Amino acid sequence: MELPPQAPAHAVLWPLRFISVEAMSGVVLLAAAAIALAWANSPWASAYEALWHLKLGLGAAKFLPARDLHFWVNDGLMSVFFLVVGLEIRREMHDGALSDPRVATLPIVAAVGGVVIPALLYVLINTDPAARRGWAIPTATDIAFAVGVLSLIGKDVPPVLRMLLLTLAIIDDIAAILVIAFFYSSGIAVGGMLIVAAGVLGVLLLQWLGVQPALAYVLPGAVVWFGMLRAGLHPALAGVLLGLLTPATSAFGRAQRDPGTRRASEPPVERVEALLHPWVAFGIMPLFALANAGVSLQGLDLSAAVPLAVGAGIVSGLVLGKPIGIVLASIAAVRLKLCTLPEGVRWSHLVLIGLLGGIGFTMSIFIANLAFDDPGLLAAAKFAVLVASVLAATLGLVLGRLRGASATL
Repeated sequence: MELPPQAPAHAVLWPLRFISVEAMSGVVLLAAAAIALAWANSPWASAYEALWHLKLGLGAAKFLPARDLHFWVNDGLMSVFFLVVGLEIRREMHDGALSDPRVATLPIVAAVGGVVIPALLYVLINTDPAARRGWAIPTATDIAFAVGVLSLIGKDVPPVLRMLLLTLAIIDDIAAILVIAFFYSSGIAVGGMLIVAAGVLGVLLLQWLGVQPALAYVLPGAVVWFGMLRAGLHPALAGVLLGLLTPATSAFGRAQRDPGTRRASEPPVERVEALLHPWVAFGIMPLFALANAGVSLQGLDLSAAVPLAVGAGIVSGLVLGKPIGIVLASIAAVRLKLCTLPEGVRWSHLVLIGLLGGIGFTMSIFIANLAFDDPGLLAAAKFAVLVASVLAATLGLVLGRLRGASATL
């Protein structure tokens, strides 16, 4: 049925029509994170751990080892979040700011700077060989929390800035996954990549045959997800790949000429994004925060030199190294005429992106778990990630608000 012209973009969210949906989703995300952190450090911490370690086979025990609830949130449901991110980037690549190759290259170059400089800062501060294993911790960006904080800044932020942050964070995540694969695990399994290729071919075949229903792509999409898992990569990134493969133009030429079938003529990338966005914003992202923000601080002792250096390296890398690396790399690329700033974006916006890129949080904690076997170093690393992420988020919010209040910034 055709929605009336005055209906909001997401009809299921009509009770929230008087506020910004993006800002509200950011508030819900941060509230869920605060609840998780308090719960994990309360007398009921064992219940929190038991909940997320509840084993779920989801009827796939024959093909997958039994996984816990934490896995299915992070690697299952978050695939849908990454799919929406991929759809947004695909749409912008087609007819938005990222359609200009020189603009699209900017977040890639910035992401490289945002990985290299934090790692160098960490290594300079930490001379102990055991501590240096954590060099990759401050290189990560938590895309969900970074976007959530950006949404709280307000309407003064140019829409293209969200795209730059999303693209940068995706490149950052890919870099982190490659680092994990080559430095903290046994590498990438070729067999898994072949399964990924088979799933991608399945998607392309369905598109070539002109198959339109989104449900038809669930099976090849699941094959891509399973291949990522088998390859030793973060399976949720399958969502980004599938989003980028989604057509950005409608195949219904007749429907485009018929106003009565306007919704059917919407490009698949827009139709799927509109369908999934409210579920991601108010369901998947808060659940992700609840499952991952519950970091226990038991065993924390910063009196020893090595744990203190680990903490200092992580905080310096995320709070200072991220914005410095992102901005310096961007300046160099623009000066060398390799990239250009999008229309309406100023250098202070790049500083804002750099600060939000310092919200390492879940990915940084994940790397810390791989880097450190010593409980003292691990506790120090987790605490430093929390401190750095809160500092980066606070500085980003302050800069964003000041930027909106001052035309001279």
